[in-house]
Amino acid sequence: MTSVLVLAGGPDAERSVSLDSARCVAEALRDCGEFRVEACTIDVPTPNELRALPGEVIFPALHGPFGEGGPMQDLLEADGRPYVGSGPLAARQAMDKMATKLAAARIGVTTPEAAVLNIADDRPPLPCPFVVKPVHEGSSVGVYLVHTEAQWPIALDAMRADSRKHPDRVFMVERLIAGRELTVGLLDTGAGLEAMPVTEIRPAEGFYDFEAKYDRDDTAYTVDPELPPGVAESARRDALAVARTLGVRDLARADFLLDHAGRAWFLEINTMPGFTGHSLLPMAAATRGFDLPRLCGHLVSLALDRRGVAAR
Repeated sequence: MTSVLVLAGGPDAERSVSLDSARCVAEALRDCGEFRVEACTIDVPTPNELRALPGEVIFPALHGPFGEGGPMQDLLEADGRPYVGSGPLAARQAMDKMATKLAAARIGVTTPEAAVLNIADDRPPLPCPFVVKPVHEGSSVGVYLVHTEAQWPIALDAMRADSRKHPDRVFMVERLIAGRELTVGLLDTGAGLEAMPVTEIRPAEGFYDFEAKYDRDDTAYTVDPELPPGVAESARRDALAVARTLGVRDLARADFLLDHAGRAWFLEINTMPGFTGHSLLPMAAATRGFDLPRLCGHLVSLALDRRGVAAR
């Protein structure tokens, strides 16, 4: 029986989400009945520390710039064992929201205007309304909505305080698109990435922030919602196009906003979506016959196949 090392934790702001995701992944793999599961909580392991951990294949259920943005993938490549998820280059590009948007724009995918923000400037690079977000974070960490000019000084003060705590954090400003929040899960079903059905997210109030994603139970999710003609097809097509351009593999989730004119705007892509009870890729994959044990077992099998290792 092949042993799987499920990694949890990491040093990123999404550590708590990773702990939850990894617990769900480990339970699902045990329920799958095909693997022996070793679960380990890490911070920033050295190559020798990673090498000393048990397991023939690694499932890094890590979220954030270290865990899914390239540094962990560099360690995994050096380790040599097969692992679930994208390689270092794709992970780095996908974690960089500006790089992802530039890649999307190059292939004709509609994405809102954006610019990197220098918090030393008193004036924003775009007119209101806009959203400010870290370039290299996920789960709505450090996001500020600015609807009016009066809100800008408040957001700027908050970002400057944030930067004192996180001096390496880079912010971007993106034109705010008002409308419906949509997401498209991507899964390699055996012949390359395939787009899962669109899922609509409807927070009970405000926008889909960290609390709405993970702490509250009043956010509504609808898989394959009723949408204007052609929207689901275009969102799924665009999600696949961006993922393939970046070299994403195994799994991902792409986020969109649908404006009032019926146009879907691409926002970002996530190379290690969550596996918590609120997570969106597992919801959509379940409609294609991939319940959580089958989904996690399939992802491990993809990693094994990539290195020519047979499960046993």
